[in-house]
Amino acid sequence: MVAGVEAYAVRGAGSRNTGRRRWRRRQRRLSETAVHTLLAAAAASSLVFLMSMILVIFQQAAPAVIAIGPAELILGKDWYPTSDPPSFGALPLLAASAAVTVGAITIAVPLGLLSALFISQILPSRARSIIKPAVELLAGLPSVVYGLFGMGLIAPLTMRVFRLPTGLTAFTASIVLGIMALPTVAAVAEDAFSSVPRAYKEASLALGATMWETISKVLVPAAAPGVVAAVLLGVGRAMGETMAVLMVAGGAAVIPRSMFQPARPITATIAAEMGETPVGSLHYHSLFALAAMLFIMTAAFNFAAEVLARRLRTQIGGDAR
Repeated sequence: MVAGVEAYAVRGAGSRNTGRRRWRRRQRRLSETAVHTLLAAAAASSLVFLMSMILVIFQQAAPAVIAIGPAELILGKDWYPTSDPPSFGALPLLAASAAVTVGAITIAVPLGLLSALFISQILPSRARSIIKPAVELLAGLPSVVYGLFGMGLIAPLTMRVFRLPTGLTAFTASIVLGIMALPTVAAVAEDAFSSVPRAYKEASLALGATMWETISKVLVPAAAPGVVAAVLLGVGRAMGETMAVLMVAGGAAVIPRSMFQPARPITATIAAEMGETPVGSLHYHSLFALAAMLFIMTAAFNFAAEVLARRLRTQIGGDAR
């Protein structure tokens, strides 16, 4: 009798444990399903927001493209929206954006990559733990701070050194944007260099290569996809910047014949004129057309950079095999 009671108790305890395990597995499946659904919804919402933004920009730009004509809108040399009749030629704004972006990248990319190499490969670990957060902090400063720095220091210095009537020029904007993009390039490139396996560097040095040969022929090729991403982010920061360019570029909607003349990039034009433009007017839709041009330029550059990064990954993978 006692043995039967004990056996029944054991079977009851076993069934309860089995029930608890089933309940835990059911809870785990439910939680995994909830997390999966949440992540899928987040990814889908990002795609929805992107497509909505593209739809709104191109929908609002279409009336200006139809009324003005794509050739006149892109190749027109006069941007006088308040004249009679108004002129909406975006070529001066496109030229200014290209000049300022190229100038900024000329400054940011070499200095950013060299800074990343110095931080990741040469600095001691204690100094690296201080300097790298400082560089990342510079990347997060508001653009208006850089604009005030450019107006208060770089513009007067440019005017005195080059004997210009004004220091608010495309050259000044390029310097300010280069300083703004430099921390971004340096931070991302430093992560790319640090992610290269240490064995690559040690093997190169063991074979008798110098430090510079190791960096130029082993480290940089191995980190090439990350370097491309760093350059891409730097170009995006320079191309899409608004406040700093508006403050230091000079605001002249003319084709700059040199870097030492005032200029007015697309972003500065949209920021300066959108707030005073009647909604639904031709001027309003023309500003959206400028935004569409900027979007196409940025998307084309991103696509080209992604193709280059994939080719570099393929080459590196083939070399590794």
